Amino acid sequence: MLGIKRLGLLAALVLVGIAPAAAAQAVAQPSQQDTQYLQAIHQVNLFEITAGDLAQQKGQSQGVKDLGERFKTDHTQLDQSVQELADQLDVELPDEPTEDQQRVLDQLNNVSGQEFDRLWVTSELNGHVQSIQATQTEISQGSEQSVVQLAQTALPTLQAHYDALVELAQQLGIPVPQTTGTPSPGGTAPAPAPGGTTGTPAPGGTTPPAPGTETPAPTGS
Repeated sequence: MLGIKRLGLLAALVLVGIAPAAAAQAVAQPSQQDTQYLQAIHQVNLFEITAGDLAQQKGQSQGVKDLGERFKTDHTQLDQSVQELADQLDVELPDEPTEDQQRVLDQLNNVSGQEFDRLWVTSELNGHVQSIQATQTEISQGSEQSVVQLAQTALPTLQAHYDALVELAQQLGIPVPQTTGTPSPGGTAPAPAPGGTTGTPAPGGTTPPAPGTETPAPTGS
């Protein structure tokens, strides 16, 4: 009988030890905001890697070719961190860009020369504005510290990309979309209000108009 009591006490102690561990695991689960950010920034990376390849292959301006190579390198590195963190947090990532991002890639595949450069720069400007805003939203609203830290690490790179795009657009005579919330060259984009901007599209998901026309700035990831 004494042995049975001891076994019961041991079982109780084991259960007491498991309960805090289970509670800690539950706390570590990413919020919807964290999950959506990981998924969205992964799709941005997939888009940027492909768009970077296209810039190197089809860009008429050396500046477009150089930025394409830089973007591909930076977003490949960023995506390695995204995938590692998603694995740790058990977040399932999409395996392709969004429909809007794919539409932009299709348009880039169908143009060449100056038309390609113009469309590439304009779509990249819009995409980076959205990515910066989405990243700032994660920094201010994310609950999983590891995802917030990832966003904090990504933000300077995204801002540097945007600044380089603005400089290149000015060199090539390509209009830079201007709108409230657009990051200014050399500065940090203002963070959207808590809750995000109503109607803000997914990062990098703005579909540019037909090549040769000016692209409106995103309303606002």
